[in-house]
Order: sequence, then structure tokens, then C-alpha cells
Amino acid sequence: MPLTTLDPKTAIVVIDLQKGIVAYPTVHPIGEVVKRARSLADAFRHRGLPVVLVNVAGGAPGRTERPRNSEPFPAGWTDLLPQLDRQPSDIVVTKRSWGAFATTDLERQLKARGVTQVVVTGVVTSGGVEATARQAYEQGFNVSLALDAMTDVREEAHEHSIRNVLPRVGETGSTKEIISLLERLLEERNSAS
Repeated sequence: MPLTTLDPKTAIVVIDLQKGIVAYPTVHPIGEVVKRARSLADAFRHRGLPVVLVNVAGGAPGRTERPRNSEPFPAGWTDLLPQLDRQPSDIVVTKRSWGAFATTDLERQLKARGVTQVVVTGVVTSGGVEATARQAYEQGFNVSLALDAMTDVREEAHEHSIRNVLPRVGETGSTKEIISLLERLLEERNSAS
């Protein structure tokens, strides 16, 4: 479903744009993804809407078929990118799972602020972004996804997520479309007052 609207209390959730993860090769240039995520975060901040910056600092403890690295992360690996221009008003969440809701208090924090919708962006599309979108949808949030502000380490995984999974849990669009909807939301708010 193409992007239709943003709720008056929408938050942006930026997934795993941190020093260690963005060092991996990605399908789309990571600089462009970061630039778009930053422009979205700035647009939300400018309108007084919540900005959530998420980093990952571990994994869920369950067994898997594929071995996982059990070594500690190098110094700075979990640091959020300075290009995101973290502000004191931003909500910062550290997760230890793929999605930002399962091992954190993010749902409580957003609902306490009256948030009913989230816009999800970041890396990797088929991992943290998809898992966060699914979890948000399952917790009753309306979900929108900025497709041009996310990427993956594998083209086929990225394409599968954006074509088959993300449209089933939310509405998809571009950074420009989301900012346009934010502008419309502000106009509606101003005309109502």
C-alpha cells in the first residue's frame, strides 16, 4: 500500500546506523541512507515529534544453526553515527535482538508519548528494519517505511523485504513523500488552531 497519511503523533525509528554496522558493504551507498535518515530525523525534530535512535549491542541468547560471534564488540562499534546529530530530546534505545521492541522498553516510551505510528528506517532491511516494523505492527502501531532510507548487505534479501514483507506490515514510500506528509500534518494542525 502506498503511503497515505501520518498520524498526528508519529515517531521516526532509525535502526542500527552505528559505526560497526555501517562499516559493512551494503547494496546501496550507506552515505545516502544516512543522509536521508538524518533529513527525516531533522524533519521530525523540527515538528516536535519523537526521534528514536536505535543501536544493537548483542544478540538474543537462543541457539542457532549458524554460529554467531561471541567476541566482545571492538571499542566504538555500537556508537551511533555523529551524522545523525543526536539531540537531548531523542530517545536512544539499545537492543539485543533484531527488532527494537522485543528486548527494550520502546513500546512503553512511545505509548507514554501518545505515539500511534512509527516511520522505520536504517539497516539492515531484512534484519533490524524488518523485525522492528513487524514488532511495531504487532504492538498496534501504524507503520510506514522510508524505502530509500534503508539498505542491506544482500540485494536479494533487501528486495524480498521491500516487495514481500514490508507492504504486509505497513505503508511504504520515499523520504520525500514522508516529509511532504509531515508538512501536510503541520498545515492541518495550524489550520485547526
